[in-house]
Amino acid sequence: MDITITKDIRYIGVDDHELDLFEGLYDVPNGMAYNSYLILDEKVAVMDTVEERFGGDWLKKLNVALGGRVPDYLVVQHAEPDHSANISAFMAAYPQATIVASQQAFKLIANFYGSDYADRRMVVGQDTTLELGRHTLHFLTAPMVHWPEVIMTYDSTDKVLFSADAFGKFGAQDYDDPEGWACEARRYYFGIVGKFGAQVQAVLKKLEGREIRAICSLHGPVLTGDLSEYLKLYDIWSSYGVETDGIVIAYTTVYGHTREAAEYLAEQLRKNGVTRVVVNDLARTDMYEDVEDAFRHSKLVLCTTTYNGGVFPIMREFIEHLTERGFQNRTVALVENGAWGPAAAKGMRAMLEGCKDLTFAESAVRITAALNDTSRAQLDALAKELA
Repeated sequence: MDITITKDIRYIGVDDHELDLFEGLYDVPNGMAYNSYLILDEKVAVMDTVEERFGGDWLKKLNVALGGRVPDYLVVQHAEPDHSANISAFMAAYPQATIVASQQAFKLIANFYGSDYADRRMVVGQDTTLELGRHTLHFLTAPMVHWPEVIMTYDSTDKVLFSADAFGKFGAQDYDDPEGWACEARRYYFGIVGKFGAQVQAVLKKLEGREIRAICSLHGPVLTGDLSEYLKLYDIWSSYGVETDGIVIAYTTVYGHTREAAEYLAEQLRKNGVTRVVVNDLARTDMYEDVEDAFRHSKLVLCTTTYNGGVFPIMREFIEHLTERGFQNRTVALVENGAWGPAAAKGMRAMLEGCKDLTFAESAVRITAALNDTSRAQLDALAKELA
């Protein structure tokens, strides 16, 4: 992609259409972008490298964009290998360049690549600045967004924020997502950054008062125009607020009876005036889409079978994904099925004990194998309560 961000700032990243799982977990059917940027001024700064497999292509793109000039600095905002794997190749090609990064980043660079470049480095921290000529780079520490060494960079001249992994999304640069930025950015955020809401909030406070005309993340599109919606969503997500008023029913089923209960509940919710009801079969949907849905909406129904005297394995995995990411500030209802020893509700509630500010529905639903008049009445009562 030939992207000019400002007169002096160019995009030099690459698209990956070969990857199936990002970080070995997240399905990326529309590819992945590894973003890198070039700032041309009296001094020349390169912002991050790209994933190892694309090093040759990236160095060629960089060489063309330089137009015969030589980089003075390589700014490493994030030492994760999809952004730092070509540091060694860059430093071999441009031995006069200085690496700019946090103290913690240099430790990680040494661990990954065998050198901390002690003779060619500049350690930066919060409020450190770097003068390139017309451009002044202001560094902001962003620990645990989502690694401890992360820095962001604000160019006060062109009002561009280089945001490391924040504001990123799944999908290659050349993929025109019909659902827009938010859908895959939300799945990306809650999958990768979601646990660190407090740290994201701290960074958002550091950005207050700064005029931002473009956000250049390390993944996904360059964000320009009215940025208020992106910033608003990051504030909601990182404060564990409710983005969409609606009810998610997440269920597992063995012989189909618990699925029948989930579908019956959804029908009753709609009859009671709930306009947004999402029903997810956890065994057959993308787990991280399901996590995204739970964090997006205001209410969550967990509907599952008893298994080995506890919670069905896939439901247990789903709840673990929620709790490790700080699930909170929601209404939760529990529906259990058990032919001869129902115990799933007790197990699910125990798993959620550490979550903050959860309100549990008062209506209890217990299915003993198949739906009957008693369990349907319980589901009717739950639908009215949630509505």
